[in-house]
Amino acid sequence: MRRVSTPSDARSGPRRWIGLVASLVVLLVVWSVVAAADIVEPHYLTPSPVEVWNAFVRANSHHPVGGGIDRVVRGEEHYFLWEHLLVSLRRIGLGLGLGVAVGVPLGLLMGTVRWVGDLAGPYVDFLRSLPPLAYIGFLVAWFGIYDTSKVWLLFLAAFPPITLATINGVRGVRIDQVNAARSLGASGLQVTTNVILPATLPDILSGLRVAVGFAWTTVVAAELVNGLPGIGGLAYLSGTQNKIALSVACILVIGLTAIALDAVIRTIEKLVVPWRGKA
Repeated sequence: MRRVSTPSDARSGPRRWIGLVASLVVLLVVWSVVAAADIVEPHYLTPSPVEVWNAFVRANSHHPVGGGIDRVVRGEEHYFLWEHLLVSLRRIGLGLGLGVAVGVPLGLLMGTVRWVGDLAGPYVDFLRSLPPLAYIGFLVAWFGIYDTSKVWLLFLAAFPPITLATINGVRGVRIDQVNAARSLGASGLQVTTNVILPATLPDILSGLRVAVGFAWTTVVAAELVNGLPGIGGLAYLSGTQNKIALSVACILVIGLTAIALDAVIRTIEKLVVPWRGKA
């Protein structure tokens, strides 16, 4: 049955945002106080919020090199921070796109054809269990240090959760719906496209959300080798150069962008599968 909304539900939205803002303010205050009090050696402590903000602004503007040199440079490593972010998003988008293009059809096939599932299942589980750093060296050796190896790495991170989510969705399809379609003369392809795929969409979108998280955790590893421009490569390089404020700014941008992407996917889910959770 569909859940009936109550007045408390209407009030929960504003309360949630008020609580979130309040917790963020407390976090920033505590962060600033600890940084200003020099309780921890500055080299080991996260810089203050002001320093992180200044690093963020500097990375998105033209600024002098410093050290008595008048030359003006563009952002960080000759790119603005938002340009680093866009390059990483493009790589992630390509990896996720390949993951969906391969994972969804394979998951549908594994879920509907038993012998295919028995044959391919162990290989999917094997890929799922491997950390990306385990095979980044092989990918660089096979595909070079440019974007091809990075996109392959992101694909391998996104492909297993999408495939497994599709399989779980297929297994959750009610058999009476399939039999009803067949009794009306639907072919195997029509049953798959008109019954199984729509019923599996909620699970596919859930798998896509998991895959996006995996892709973001993998992007730094993918950009360790010749990762500039790229937000993960910039975060790694700035950390090795002791530019801690810039590194923290990159990490915050990665985290906030991941939250925004997750919100976009949840919005798409509400539009594409509005019946989810209402039956």
